[in-house]
Amino acid sequence: MSYETTDLVADESSLAERVASGVVGLDVLSVVLGFAAIFQWTEVESEFFGVTLFNLYGASLVLAGVGVVALGFASRFGYVETTPNRSAGLLTGGLFGLVGVVAGGLVASQTLGLGLVGWLPAAILVGVGVAAVTVLPREDVGSTLPAGALSALVGALFLTDVLTTEWEWAPEGFSATFTGPVVGPVLTIFAGLVCAWAAAKAHEGFGTRGRQAGAYLLVGLNAFGMLGVLLLLVLFVAGKGWSRMVEGIKLGLFSEPAFWFHVPGFDQYLIFEIPGVWFYWPFTMNGYSLSQDVMNGVLPSIVGTVWLVVGAVLFAVPLGVGAAVFLTEYAEQGGFTRAVEIATNGLWSTPSIVYGLFGFAFLVPRLGNSFSLLAGQLVLGFMLLPLVLITSREAIMTVPDEYRDASAALGVSQWETIKSVVIPAAMPGVITGVILGVGRIAGETAPILLVATGSPQVTSGPQVLTSFRFISSPPFVANPALLDSITALPYKLYATITAGVVSSDPAFGWATALVLLIVVLSFYAIGIVSRIYFRRKLEQ
Repeated sequence: MSYETTDLVADESSLAERVASGVVGLDVLSVVLGFAAIFQWTEVESEFFGVTLFNLYGASLVLAGVGVVALGFASRFGYVETTPNRSAGLLTGGLFGLVGVVAGGLVASQTLGLGLVGWLPAAILVGVGVAAVTVLPREDVGSTLPAGALSALVGALFLTDVLTTEWEWAPEGFSATFTGPVVGPVLTIFAGLVCAWAAAKAHEGFGTRGRQAGAYLLVGLNAFGMLGVLLLLVLFVAGKGWSRMVEGIKLGLFSEPAFWFHVPGFDQYLIFEIPGVWFYWPFTMNGYSLSQDVMNGVLPSIVGTVWLVVGAVLFAVPLGVGAAVFLTEYAEQGGFTRAVEIATNGLWSTPSIVYGLFGFAFLVPRLGNSFSLLAGQLVLGFMLLPLVLITSREAIMTVPDEYRDASAALGVSQWETIKSVVIPAAMPGVITGVILGVGRIAGETAPILLVATGSPQVTSGPQVLTSFRFISSPPFVANPALLDSITALPYKLYATITAGVVSSDPAFGWATALVLLIVVLSFYAIGIVSRIYFRRKLEQ
């Protein structure tokens, strides 16, 4: 008889695990469809197998809600073998109570039409009730009943056509109007995540394992969600601007004289013809043009952005790494180093517009009293410097002391140890900080708007490499291009929006945004490849 009971409990537990897995699958599907609708990958009016998207939301959420509540009560009455705690916890109760306050307040004020005196007590009463239902019962019921009820309630709003694609809500005192195509997917994502969390706990039998499974699920969904949002963002911008960005691309073969030279004693030149490939990409190879026959492009902005980033990196990285080496290897750890650490953290969190104002007030008057590429490079370099210093210090501190001791035991000086051992070992971490910083400064608009940019309607970018020339007075080298104003991709995008170009030609703005995204990702790719190179070199 005991064997039959054990087999029965095992079968019921296996069934409960399958039900929990199914509920998690339904909720994940709801979350994915919600994000797809928000980013307009799926139209809210679209149908799947003859079922509208909102009805699909409703059916999925109701089934998941009923399933998770059934799992909780099956555990409570002993139909499945679980190990729940005495309570779901005050934190869980507080969070569900907050949801109850919001839901109760909205129903009392918007549906029942109660005033502040009426809806506020009702909201508090509902919130306290939901918190009590969560905290007072055992964990199995306290976790699943509120989550399942929330999921089923949101699903019922869709199935009963209370929340439709035509639904609108304009709260009193707000200028914004909430619409069904936005509110529906957001509610679906929220209810799906909460219900999936409860189902994951039920799958592992509640208790410590259940809480761990629920936390892992939320963390995993959050990670995949962030990656998904990033991918959807890139694809969204690409979908809007790709056609304009690649418009007019031409590729072909040519056979032109590649080089020629004159042989003394002969009147003719010897010409060598070498076939080759020519490539023309108007949007990235053209500048601004008044001609109707020439497509406007963003080449000057691309060149300006690249030079801004290169100059900022050349300015900030040596200073930041050098300061990190001094603070970590030479300076005594005490009040001074802690003060520097606090200062650098504060500088990194300083808004970019403050750096721009500093450059406008301090650098511009000292660099010809005009906007210039050099001023933009210095301002962005000052922005990058704190992060390079912070990450370089952390990377150097992670280098094991055994490396330093082994080098010192061989009679190597401290500087040689730092140069040959410590810095190469810390280089992957240093490059990581540079990558993060470049990703920030490459897309900044406010600082370069105040110190570096001129007219966005330019035909060519700064000729930095070809403008160097020697002079007879100090500093004996001059480069007029560094003191000329430039345009950059963030400023170009800002200028096209404020000038109304996007409204008349939206594809141009989206194509500019896509090129900016590609440039920033290219800097990331260069940094990642460099980090991989130094890491492999270190392993060898």
